[in-house]
Amino acid sequence: MDSYVSSHLQKYYKNPDKTKRDVQNLLQHYRGLQPKVETFVFNDGASKQLLCLGGTIPVHYKGSDYNIPVALWLLETHPVNAPMVFVRPTSDMRLRISKHVDHNGKVYMPYLHVWSANESDLVALVQVMIIIFGEQPPVYSVAGQPPTNPAAYPGSLAGYPPYPTSATAYPPATPYPPYPPVNGPASTSYPSYSGGYPPYPPAPGAIVSNSAYPPYPTPAGVTNAQSTGTISEDHIRASLLSAVEDKVRRRLSEIFAQSQAEIETLKKTENELRTGQSKLEDLGRRLDQEQNEVERSISSLKERNSELEDSLGKLKLQDKNFDVDEAVVTTAPIYKQLLNAYAEEAATEDAIYYLGEGLRRGVIELDVFLKNVRSLSRKQFMLRALMERCRQQAGLNV
Repeated sequence: MDSYVSSHLQKYYKNPDKTKRDVQNLLQHYRGLQPKVETFVFNDGASKQLLCLGGTIPVHYKGSDYNIPVALWLLETHPVNAPMVFVRPTSDMRLRISKHVDHNGKVYMPYLHVWSANESDLVALVQVMIIIFGEQPPVYSVAGQPPTNPAAYPGSLAGYPPYPTSATAYPPATPYPPYPPVNGPASTSYPSYSGGYPPYPPAPGAIVSNSAYPPYPTPAGVTNAQSTGTISEDHIRASLLSAVEDKVRRRLSEIFAQSQAEIETLKKTENELRTGQSKLEDLGRRLDQEQNEVERSISSLKERNSELEDSLGKLKLQDKNFDVDEAVVTTAPIYKQLLNAYAEEAATEDAIYYLGEGLRRGVIELDVFLKNVRSLSRKQFMLRALMERCRQQAGLNV
């Protein structure tokens, strides 16, 4: 890593030491990548000087080794945020659009979505890319056009920055040092090619007989087309069956993943419904208890009311000149004053109520209502203050 790149990391990156160690570790394992500071243009038109690791990574596909041109852009917050990865096809290549690569060459894969600053690194990212590109290469060669100088990149493509033009950005294939495997064993070295880079896989559906391309797997009992120099109907049929099988398998995987997500959502909804059901059952039990208590209170009040009416009737039969106010005799003057104040305050409350009813029905005017309510409220306040004073003097609970 040259001094300019190092100074750029120290000046603009938030974690320069971690970023430098991560980049150096990647360059030790994959010497086909070279660091360079380039301008990256975002979708909103903003541009920044970012560190770009451009070059090739080795991919093993159907018995042959290929060098896939890629570019890894490290954001200024690296390694907190995942890098942006692009595939850079040369002039004799075309992008193979899939669920991992879009029409601009941008790479999408789960490892980038679950990127962690403490657990993820560039070496593991490239190893995952090698595994994914080994199953489905992101580029293919143009039919009938042999690969040209691999060091020559085309100009800028819409959607991402121009490719580097220096030969060092796309080095010749040389043996690579061993690197730790990811989710299984991996080859520890890659052979060099004396005749330049091997051709890339052909376009989907293109039929070529060039022996440089890795052949499709031949089913048992079918003679290899390389031995006869011709492609029979059995080979075409086997190729179509293999393509259909791969498409069906991918579709089934997508359907299975979607079904699993729906099942998880339904389970979560079921748990929420069960929790709500238990809460509603508890609320129903509490309402039943409160209803029973209210019914018992109503029954008790009705009994007390009946007893009072019976007692009042007996008293009226005994003395026709019976006066309720004279029937209640207190043991002390303070109690009599308290009783009279309470009765008068209750009467005042009733008077205020009936004044409100009169206003509501239009019997009295608003100014008359306000005048009388103001007078009764002042009187009610004085009566309540008198009752409180009497309670204090009598030693009753206030």
